Parts: sequence; C-alpha cells; structure tokens
Amino acid sequence: MDNATIEKIIKEIEHYEPKEKVEHTGRVVSVGDGVVAIDGLSMAVMSEIVEFEETTGKSLKDAMDTEGSLYGLLLNLEEDGVRAAILGDTARVSEGMTVKSTGRILSVPSGEELLGRVVNALGEQIDGKGPFKKTTMMPVERQASGVIERKSVSVPLATGIKAIDSMIPIGRGQRELIIGDRATGKTTVAIDTIINQRYEPEESRPICIYVAIGQKESKTARIVQQLKDAGAFGYTIIVDAPASAPAALQFLAPYSGVAIGEYFMDKGRDVLIVYDDLSKQAVAYRELSLLLRRPPGREAYPGDIFYLHSRLLERAACLSDAKGGGSITALPIIETQDGDVSAYIPTNVISITDGQIFLDASLFNKGVRPAIDVGLSVSRVGSAAQTKAMKSVAGTLKLELAQFRELEAFMQFAQDLDKATADRIESGRRMVEILKQKNGSPIPVERQVAVLYAAIQKLFGGVSIERVREAESKLLDFLDAKYPQVLDDIKEIGALSDELKKTLGKAFDSFKSAHKELFN
Repeated sequence: MDNATIEKIIKEIEHYEPKEKVEHTGRVVSVGDGVVAIDGLSMAVMSEIVEFEETTGKSLKDAMDTEGSLYGLLLNLEEDGVRAAILGDTARVSEGMTVKSTGRILSVPSGEELLGRVVNALGEQIDGKGPFKKTTMMPVERQASGVIERKSVSVPLATGIKAIDSMIPIGRGQRELIIGDRATGKTTVAIDTIINQRYEPEESRPICIYVAIGQKESKTARIVQQLKDAGAFGYTIIVDAPASAPAALQFLAPYSGVAIGEYFMDKGRDVLIVYDDLSKQAVAYRELSLLLRRPPGREAYPGDIFYLHSRLLERAACLSDAKGGGSITALPIIETQDGDVSAYIPTNVISITDGQIFLDASLFNKGVRPAIDVGLSVSRVGSAAQTKAMKSVAGTLKLELAQFRELEAFMQFAQDLDKATADRIESGRRMVEILKQKNGSPIPVERQVAVLYAAIQKLFGGVSIERVREAESKLLDFLDAKYPQVLDDIKEIGALSDELKKTLGKAFDSFKSAHKELFN
C-alpha cells in the first residue's frame, strides 16, 4: 500500500462522522376513542409530539404539511407508560404499532401567508388553496408575558356596536368575555367587531383570528362568506376545529389560534382573537381527561379546568414599547344555560377576563339587538379605552339605561306615573331604539358619537318611537351630505370641542327643518 493511499485512509478516518442516531421508541399497548396507551417511552416529556410508525422520518414542519403524517400529543406521564391523544384519524392506529419520540413540543405554522386562509387546529390548510410556502413555527404552549413586559391598556379597539363602544369599551390587549344563552347573538357581536376593523387605517389594523371550536361546518362556511362579502377576510385567519373533529383537536384549537397570533404580536402588530366557544373546549377537555383516566372533579370536569382557560387567556396582552408594543385582544365566548352566569365554567372565565358583555335572551326575544344587558355587563378597563369624544357622550348613558330598566319593570305595577318618571321612560325607550343595530352593520366611531350626541341633546324627543331608527339613518345621511367635515373632525381630533358642538347643534337644527315630517 503506497503512502498516498495511507494518507487518504487517515484523512477519511479523521473526517469520519458516524451516521447512526439514537431513537427513542415505544409500542402502542391499547387504543380507544382517540387516546392511546404507549409502553417504552421512558424518556418522554409532557406535551411532546410522538410519531406513529407509518409516517416517514421527515421534520415535524414538513410532515405536518404532508397528508398522511400521523402524530400524537403526550398528555399523561405514568409509572408504567404514557398516554397520548391522536392528532388525526384514529382508525389508522392499531395495537402493537411502533411509536417514535420526536423530542419536540407541538408547534403550528404562522406568517403573512395565513391571512385570508382557513386552517385546522394543527395549522394545516383546509381551504384547498394549496400548502404554505414560507411560515414560522410557533409553539402551541408558551408562557404568558410577565407583568414587567406589559403596559396598561389605553388604545381603543372599536367594535362598531354603539352599545359596546359607548358603555362597555374594549381596549387593545384586553380580554372581554361575551356570554349568554344559545342563539342570543354572541357570534354576531364578535364577527361585527372583526368586520369593523376595515375602518381602521391599514398600518394599524389588527390581524383578526376567528377560532371555531365544536361548531357546525356550515356555520363556519357562512361566517367565511360573510367576511368575504364585507371585505374583511383579507386580514382574517380562520382556525376551524368542527364538531366532527376529535376532542384533542377541539381542545388544541384555541392554543393554536393564540400561537398564530403571537407571531404577529412579537412583530409589534395588534391582534384580535375570538374563541367561539370555550364552553365546547371545556367539554372536549373533560372528554379527553376522562379517557386519559384522570380523576374527575366538579361536574366531572378535571381539577385543572380553570388552568385550561387561564393559561390561554393570560396570553392576551398589551406589550410594553421595549417588547415591540404589540397586543393580543381576546374575545372568548361562553354559552350559559338559562342565563345562569353562576355556573362552574362561566364563573371561571368571568374571573379570568377583564369584563363581560352579557347577552340577555329576554331582551333578544323583545327585539333588542344586540341584546346587551347593561346591568350585568362591565368593562374593567373602562374609559381608558375610549376616545375623548366617546367619553363625553357616553358618560351618563349607562346609568340612564340602568335606571330606565328599573323604571320599566316598576311601571308594570304602577297605575299613574308622574311627569318626570314618564319622561324618563320615554327618553329611555328612545335610547334603546338608538342602540339597536342590524347584524353585520358596524358603525365607525365618529358616526356613533354624532348619533349619541344627538340623542343626549334630545333631538329624537319629538320623534315617535317607531320612527327613531329611521330618523337616525336620515340624520347620518344628512351629515354625510351637508356636514361631512364635522364627522372628519370628530375622527381626526378624537374629541368634541366647543366649536364642534356648536356646529353639530346647527346641523341638528337644519335637520329638523329639512325633515319636519319625522317630528310631532
């Protein structure tokens, strides 16, 4: 053997890198209802992803983008093995199948490409528009930002709903619960809020994420179409875990939604996320926990059901300027049974959030839409999340409406009413009419301010109750045609100056003269 050959062999030995890699594997012991018991994964960690044998050795990101990959999520670490939830078709898993540890926690793709798309709880596209090309993987479970990393909520997030923007204002970074019985308009309030963001300047417009948990697919498809028709789908991401999806995916969907949102928050953007609804997520988690043989507690929910929602909603935040100043505003939805807000899950979520919008079935049945109960609804951020213009017109509104509701209830038993009480009831009825709104018709803040200021100035006092909404519509058309600068000034200045009030007063007098047929 010559020297050249020897040197070549020595070099090959020096640069030799062994190709073998150690894999941590186990075996499926039992399968049932979307949950598997696995033996042999002694080095497994909580919330780790495991790969079933039929999948190829791709990276987690590539595999999740490829149909046919099958994964499980470790949720129980026990003395004699582990238990995992199957993230996909449970029929493809059988006893004796080999399971491989990946050493990674569950992550979902996020990025600009997801805007205007529909994805499932694993971040896979389900709208048929093709896979994503360039995304960033975000961990589904992440520790919420600490107190030092946050700043107080001060920038309004306009919903376009007069009753909310005036009396129960929401700020960017807030968590505001929408609660009420079935079919009282909870989803409508959330979708109107998403649609209303089209009025925001593009550079400050929040990214909107709608998470459908356990909903009918027909309802989600209708929402997608509604957003498209309103021109709001381009800045919205839909995360869908329908009623037909396994309990594990319904449980994961809200975390996937907020993980997608955190990508944008980390870049200094504002995000609005709607969880529709967390009652169904709690039911899915209860189902999963009972299958995992965890001990049941109150109402058969597991002991960590409060932690389920608190660790999700705490991730909504308004970050400090040092952290980029991004925010996530959360609108969780909870369904009550017969208006019982003192039930287990509603009280849990009420205690986590910064206020609630309570939708009353009796108001809904009377034709008050949105059916917001002013007495039970509250925003703990309050006027800090309002413009000065809205603050000035909304100051006494909530008190006036609450007093009207009391007087209205009392009026049923009273024979004669003194003039002051009768006037207050008439004024309250007109205010209720003013606060009514059609579905899918959010109103920009400057138009809300103009209408509410007109109501406070008793402009609609001479209008019959049946024609109040007609008068409101005609007033806005009149301001658009004759006084467009006033609305622009309210929007730009964000306050009602004395000069603006005088101009509005003149506009109201002109309106009265031009529409005498509306006034008695």
